[in-house]
Amino acid sequence: MAQGRIAENYVRLRSSVPDHVTIVVAAKARSPQQIAEAIEAGAEAIGENYVQEAEVAARALGGLARKVEWHMIGPLQRNKVNRALPLFQVIQTVDSAKLVQALDARASGPVRAYLEVNIAGEQTKSGLPPSQAEDLLKAVSGFRHLRVEGLMTMEPYLEDPEAARPYFRRMKELFDELKGLELPNVNLRVLSMGMTHSYEVAIEEGANMIRVGTAIFGPRQA
Repeated sequence: MAQGRIAENYVRLRSSVPDHVTIVVAAKARSPQQIAEAIEAGAEAIGENYVQEAEVAARALGGLARKVEWHMIGPLQRNKVNRALPLFQVIQTVDSAKLVQALDARASGPVRAYLEVNIAGEQTKSGLPPSQAEDLLKAVSGFRHLRVEGLMTMEPYLEDPEAARPYFRRMKELFDELKGLELPNVNLRVLSMGMTHSYEVAIEEGANMIRVGTAIFGPRQA
């Protein structure tokens, strides 16, 4: 994508999205130069799928990396926890008690986390079943460092974004239900759902955080 187009795309997206909705710029497979253009255009949060890509980007960006919040938006392997904790301010993909234990044991301070829910029950996607979300929240409440601030989901990819609406609606219902729990270390404020193809529908159904890459950077190179 030509120099300047990324900035234009981000500004256009930001102006079209309600102020209360946070845009996480999904930077999977993007270069540090591309990420820098998004940050300089006003991006406030960068999402990475892989610890190693985040390490490379943060190192290359230098001081610019400290101007944004970094979110882990891909599955986090327990053997990468030590490397992830210094990099990311938010781990959006907590989906098991074992990962909770690993994060809590290796953290030196509070860890902001979202529970990832596999709302459609897709075999190829990570995330815990909706029926297990309450139990994991209760488990988290007993740990020292974890602070659960939200829920995250990745809806099925469907040609018509309207077809994703029922999944977003179910996710919002789960979010509202779990918000009613009064648990230590749990304060659900964020519902992270919706990507380039579907973010408009997700916002209509209650998302206050979206994860967008292609609409900002253009299609990834093969």
